[in-house]
Amino acid sequence: MSRWPFTKGLHDLGDGVYAYLQPDGSWGWSNAGLVVGDGRSLLVDTLFDLRLTREMLEEMRRAVPAAGAIEVLVNTHSNGDHCNGNELVEGAEIVASRDCAEEMRAAPRGMLASLMKTAPEMGELGAYFSRCFSAFHFDDINPAFPTRTFEGRLDLRVGHKDVQLLEVGPCHTRGDVIVHVPEARALFAGDILFVGGTPIMWAGPVANWIGACDLILGLNADKIVPGHGPVTGPEGVRAVRGYFEYIAAEARRRYDAGMPAPDAAADIALGPYGAWTDRERIAVNVHILYREFSGDASPVNHVALFEEMAKYAKRLNKKE
Repeated sequence: MSRWPFTKGLHDLGDGVYAYLQPDGSWGWSNAGLVVGDGRSLLVDTLFDLRLTREMLEEMRRAVPAAGAIEVLVNTHSNGDHCNGNELVEGAEIVASRDCAEEMRAAPRGMLASLMKTAPEMGELGAYFSRCFSAFHFDDINPAFPTRTFEGRLDLRVGHKDVQLLEVGPCHTRGDVIVHVPEARALFAGDILFVGGTPIMWAGPVANWIGACDLILGLNADKIVPGHGPVTGPEGVRAVRGYFEYIAAEARRRYDAGMPAPDAAADIALGPYGAWTDRERIAVNVHILYREFSGDASPVNHVALFEEMAKYAKRLNKKE
């Protein structure tokens, strides 16, 4: 069990490192972080909309004086629940991997706002979108893109603290980055880690994700902030690694037997991973694995993948 309760708000992890947590960690309820040293500060990620990001920044400023003037904002990846609030961190240098920045710029502006407006007309898929995203407000977001990019690794300093940005993507997305603070034995994993929730692989390959977990374990951090879920230690990393090892092996067996991807996703017994939230994400994970097995490099149809998740979730609801 984590030393820090999974409650909404800012949690002091010690040594000038803070986690901002958002239960229950499901769709859009992401975490962020703050690193301070010698009166300077670095923010790890913003949140899914401006209201939530503003609330987070206000809490940080009340609790930590150095958060009043954040100098550097690191985006761990391109998903909106980790960068939609960037515009509120005024004056900060925004740092991300090159691939993350490219994905952010390529994302259709206003897509989620448009989807939410048309959701009532989209039947089963619209109902699923509404269940996942109706708590958030997308109309007033003006994207703020990275002003500094890197490939591989970038070393920063926050006062006297070393902060290492390590690119581990493509895994969850094309340009995933983890943020390591060696002095504090702390690490922000972005969406390489979902704790208590099913991870979702939009990009792959799966070997990169497993390798990212091994890299994190090798850094010997004991305060690990996932992209979603409670603060964890190495046990949370091992659980995510185990999930992908299991799903990859099970999907391969069904691919080799000629089973279609949606049928394979429905056929795989989740075992100990069945208690995690958002189990329907296995539909995406199996689809991406099948693409990897076949060498399919065509663009991913994200709307179609949400349709598969909606169908899987409907089957789950009928069983329960």
